[in-house]
Amino acid sequence: MVKAPEAGRVKTRLARVIGTAAALRFYRSATAAISHRVSRDARWTTRLAIAPERALAHPVWPARLSRRGQGLGDLGQRMQRVVDELPPGPVVIVGSDIPGITPSLIARAFRELGRADIVIGPAPDGGYWLVGFKRMPAKPRIFDNVRWSHAETLADTLRNTNRLRVATIDVLDDVDEADDLRSVAGWSGRIVLPPAISIPICDSASYLRVTDKTGRT
Repeated sequence: MVKAPEAGRVKTRLARVIGTAAALRFYRSATAAISHRVSRDARWTTRLAIAPERALAHPVWPARLSRRGQGLGDLGQRMQRVVDELPPGPVVIVGSDIPGITPSLIARAFRELGRADIVIGPAPDGGYWLVGFKRMPAKPRIFDNVRWSHAETLADTLRNTNRLRVATIDVLDDVDEADDLRSVAGWSGRIVLPPAISIPICDSASYLRVTDKTGRT
């Protein structure tokens, strides 16, 4: 699930602290890194579900990846549309602002769907970064009456699972606030943060050290 990388439309809470330009750079970097990392694995097909639909042709999206619009509605309605309309087989949905996503975690989620109806990757803030469905024999509806971007988002969702078998995998941080940036050191991607923020960022090709105003790393 991705949003068009436009100033003022993505990472708005983060932007209030580090600025709109820096928040946009983070979102562009995170989306590019995650989509590249996950789509290289041939064990699944990676598709971008994009909002708004007018952004389907945005040049930022990798040309080799299949794209579809998310459609209208709240996050639950848009994710349900993905669950309902994709070709047959298990499906795993992830966000685009979770730097810790790796192919091994996606593979684990698909393995869990071998024994469970639903798999969830929780987030520390009460939400979740991944949700997956076996979609056999039916396509469950677990997103109704969920309070999104809320401390009870996961709890609301789990209440909708009824007697379905639910598996969980690793807890990962998403990045909504400036403090979240400090908890995701080691992700693949780059961002230059304002002087007041300090976080090490590294990938296999580079290591960037950001210093604060006093010169401390």
